[in-house]
Amino acid sequence: MRSLHIAVAAFASSAVLLTSCQRTDTPPSTAASPTTVAPAETVATTQVPAPNSAAGIAGTPSGTVMTPGYIETMGRMIYVWGWPLVNHYNRAMALADLPEPGRNGGVLPVAPPGSISMLTDYIQADQKFVTCPNQDTVYGAGYQHLDTQPVVIQVPDFGKRFFVYQMADSRTESFCSIGQQYGSKPGFYLLVGPKWKGDVPKGITATCRSSTDLVAVLPRIFMDDTPEDRAIVRPLVNQVVLYPLDQFDGKMKVKDWSKTPVFPAPKVEGPGEMKFVLPEKFFDELPAVMKGVPPLPGEEALYATAQSLLDAAAKDPKIKEQLTRIAVATEKDVIAPLFEFRNNGRPVGNGWTSPPNGARWGFDYLSRTASAKSNIYDNAPNETRYIYTDVDASGTRLNGASGSAYTVTFPKGQTPPVKGFWSLTLYNKHHLFEPNSLNRFGVGTKNKDLKLGEDGSLTLYVQHASPGPDLESNWLPAPADEFSLYIRAYWPEAAITEGRWTPPAVTRVR
Repeated sequence: MRSLHIAVAAFASSAVLLTSCQRTDTPPSTAASPTTVAPAETVATTQVPAPNSAAGIAGTPSGTVMTPGYIETMGRMIYVWGWPLVNHYNRAMALADLPEPGRNGGVLPVAPPGSISMLTDYIQADQKFVTCPNQDTVYGAGYQHLDTQPVVIQVPDFGKRFFVYQMADSRTESFCSIGQQYGSKPGFYLLVGPKWKGDVPKGITATCRSSTDLVAVLPRIFMDDTPEDRAIVRPLVNQVVLYPLDQFDGKMKVKDWSKTPVFPAPKVEGPGEMKFVLPEKFFDELPAVMKGVPPLPGEEALYATAQSLLDAAAKDPKIKEQLTRIAVATEKDVIAPLFEFRNNGRPVGNGWTSPPNGARWGFDYLSRTASAKSNIYDNAPNETRYIYTDVDASGTRLNGASGSAYTVTFPKGQTPPVKGFWSLTLYNKHHLFEPNSLNRFGVGTKNKDLKLGEDGSLTLYVQHASPGPDLESNWLPAPADEFSLYIRAYWPEAAITEGRWTPPAVTRVR
């Protein structure tokens, strides 16, 4: 009985509460006194305006306590996200003080801002500045600061020859489409930064605007592996020149790239690529990098979170020490495994993987970082599709030791379907070229002496020792150690971009 009284009392209290508030679902009683409920128009209300963008939403307030677990979680995420940005920045800084365009160690094109450097032949094997270079094209390279110094790059008349100029911003995203597949005309192309507000002079063919000030400019021009084609390409390459906008006069400039100076090769610790991200310094370098790379729409919260961690570390040495430990651990646990091609992109058959969104990463921080770690500066997928493997058909790691030998067979008419050209390149376990007796590191369209089988198929022999004089034209020399294979499909056809073409298995024959 007592419980009934309690329930009735509770109901009565609820009724009183309901009558003390204006309800929108039940009309007020007509018997009620007009003074019982205040008119709706006299109630003070303020509508909180919805933010127009993510920039209008506040982040973590300064001074908020951060637990070690929170710092661990966010620190790892920020390290993975920021790794490619710091990598790109430090590559540019390593070349910023060069006196003029030239070649590091005589093999690598390098230049200060406001210029590029071009090679006149394939890149040589003994460079460690960048992993996974090709031996299909003549390279050029240079880093630019486009807000402070817009530049003009020349495109000569390449005729039917394949060429593509990659323009990569600080996120390694391509921001300009210049190449044979775009029908780009010979002329002068202006590259400007996000804040540049100058006038475009008469005579400029087209203008490309980057989303960041710091960019990499990387021309690639196809060349057959013959003396005759080298002689044809060199005068064209000499017209691939880049210079500040204030030097533009509407006339095609020519530079003999075979006579550029040789600079001492940078010192590289260890057998692999030169290290451009040092985890011990990462969180010291990140603030400067972030200032030059404004957030994409939707990244404002990520930037605010990163800044709150950096601010906390600046005030508390213990947080700074923890962030450094996190960077070292994340480099080992998260970044290092991304160097393996099996962890880059998505499976495309027979043990091969391929990222479908190269240079179009967007918010795909995983793939951007994986490619920056293993083979930075991918072209866009419609320009070049990259397909790679570390394993044979059984899933076993490729290794040229102990007399191991492999074959890669393309059935008749089943070489990579392209409108440009294709190649199969071999890299050692550091993703660099391994010196060999033929000085051969890749085969494909550029090779005019490849032999087809009686059925029209193409078999390539991948092994450390020569397969014999009769097969040597199709031999791709491998180190007596672990290695990887890498297909490049330049100007790929829809069968590749839509996933309908499957790369052949790498078959171990002994």
